[in-house]
Amino acid sequence: MAASDRMVLGPLVGSIDQGTSSTRFLVFNAKTAELLSHHQVEIQQKFPKEGWVEQDPKEILKSVHECVEKACEKLQQLNIDITNIKAIGVSNQRETTVVWDKTTGEPLYNAIVWLDLRTQSTVERLLKRIPGKNKAFFKFRTGLPLSTYFSAVKLRWLLDNVEEIRQAVDDGRAMFGTIDSWLIWSLTGGKNGGVHCTDVTNASRTMLFNIHSLEWDPELCQFFDIPMEILPKVRSSSEIYGLMKICPSLKSGALTGVPISGCLGDQSAALVGQMCFQDGQAKNTYGTGCFLLCNTGQKSVFSEHGLLTTIAYKMGRDKPVCYALEGSVAIAGAVVRWLRDNLGIVKTSQEVEKLAAEVGTSYGCYFVPAFSGLYAPYWEPSARGIICGLTQFTNKNHIAFAALEAVCFQTREILDAMNKDCGIPLNQLQVDGGMTNNKVLMQLQSDILCIPVVKPSMPETTALGAAMAAGAAEGVGIWSLNPGDLTAVTCERFEPQINPEESEYRYARWKKAVMKSMDWETSEAASNVISIVGLRIESTED
Repeated sequence: MAASDRMVLGPLVGSIDQGTSSTRFLVFNAKTAELLSHHQVEIQQKFPKEGWVEQDPKEILKSVHECVEKACEKLQQLNIDITNIKAIGVSNQRETTVVWDKTTGEPLYNAIVWLDLRTQSTVERLLKRIPGKNKAFFKFRTGLPLSTYFSAVKLRWLLDNVEEIRQAVDDGRAMFGTIDSWLIWSLTGGKNGGVHCTDVTNASRTMLFNIHSLEWDPELCQFFDIPMEILPKVRSSSEIYGLMKICPSLKSGALTGVPISGCLGDQSAALVGQMCFQDGQAKNTYGTGCFLLCNTGQKSVFSEHGLLTTIAYKMGRDKPVCYALEGSVAIAGAVVRWLRDNLGIVKTSQEVEKLAAEVGTSYGCYFVPAFSGLYAPYWEPSARGIICGLTQFTNKNHIAFAALEAVCFQTREILDAMNKDCGIPLNQLQVDGGMTNNKVLMQLQSDILCIPVVKPSMPETTALGAAMAAGAAEGVGIWSLNPGDLTAVTCERFEPQINPEESEYRYARWKKAVMKSMDWETSEAASNVISIVGLRIESTED
């Protein structure tokens, strides 16, 4: 690209994509949606006890600054002026819970990650206060079942168990937020005037938010005994929240003064990035977990088959809210990381595809990666991981294949539930996320679903969605969301290559394996016994 051409690139939008396993900053052309630059940093997950999953909020924030600076350096090397970046969007791992001190700017505890299971006894205690111990008691207000997954129970655990947090609440110093809130507050000044806010999509994952009134629900806060003054202000997904401030300690200030004007939980961001703006359009994202979302428009649809009702987006203060049905699977990419970090059967995640391709079958081996219990459609926290159907012939290739197959079977389960709830079966599945680079996985997915799988050639749809929300915000106005203006996306298609009978046979065997993973654990059970049945998401690192 000639230097003279670079001068006419037009406005650019940056996107912070803070996921469970990594942080990225990506820069897009607002007119063409072309990805111009990006930088990625892997995030450490801590496993202090069996079932506990934590991250350091300061490490997350530092990784954001690093990614912004490095991506901007790459732009400058391409002779692209970074002053063309007119807005920044934020997309984030949802539910992960942070409490910090607003006077010092310091976190008061590690972030409790969405996958974390320490709150199982908290959930059981809360259930005793609900008529009939009904997990779905708050479903019509929140769209969610009572589960370890959502922020309210994590926050309740922190208040019950961390004296520093209790004291900070009593002193009026504590702030609560999901990762988006922590980042926006820190990036807009932190203790020096940082903006304490969240958007409707992230708020809808806390179990404290009424998805109809679009406000924090006083009765829910009372039930969980959460002081409302520590909660962030809830805003739309597309408006100017505040301006980027310089960070002297990290010498990070490349984008000082640029508005942060888009905020979407990662799965909502992917729905937007896949241009799923019409009722009935759906996408499946393959990240640490696996998340199938179907846009239900301005109507909240409540599932009879174990799916969640969640907020898809609200593209401006005065714009209507749109809802989605969601099927959530806890372990997708995390199973590949487990094979790499815990079993050591591969050195890189990419090797799993090679191992699986060498055999092309699991040879009757089935892997249910219920490391954090089972999410949709079962919502069974007592389940644990199992590998079954082993013979003397089974080797690491078959286990790698079974791990990829597990991701596909779990997607089939939530797609079946989605089809039952919506009444109109999807005739193809739009996919995105890091794992979609694995061609064996994508072909397997098509075979197991018996429908085509369609992957955009630019798989960074989560970051793209946050960039679209930021660029479209009032006061920014550089990204049009009018259907006629949206850039056509080129795609790769995977068509089913096995007969439906074989697919059904394998799926039935998978269901049998799932049943065997159930009722494995109780919250009081001893946690120091590990067998091939009862696989955990424990780290090999001390």
